[in-house]
Amino acid sequence: MDDSDDWLAPDKFQHILFCFSLTIVFSLLASKTRYPILRRLSIFFGSVVSLAAGAAKEVADELEFFKSAGASFKDAVADLVGIGLAVLLLALSKSLSLRSKPDQPGKVPGLEIV
Repeated sequence: MDDSDDWLAPDKFQHILFCFSLTIVFSLLASKTRYPILRRLSIFFGSVVSLAAGAAKEVADELEFFKSAGASFKDAVADLVGIGLAVLLLALSKSLSLRSKPDQPGKVPGLEIV
């Protein structure tokens, strides 16, 4: 592993953006499926797919499939930051959509801070 790369290197932004995008896309796809368990766990599903893709990229870097200095702890952290930001956005979105539909039976309205 090569940890000499900078925390603010452009590739860290690419890792954040890539994992953020994968988490959003796969979470939204899972939320539209006909399977209730995938709809309920859509954010978790999107996060796991994104984390697996990020981990696979780091393994491929370490095995020298790409022209890079090898796997990087900082790249893995950037992947987690992207996933975390996407989870926050999706959870906030889900919370706001629940609050806007309080009349639906079986739905728990979101908390309101006054």
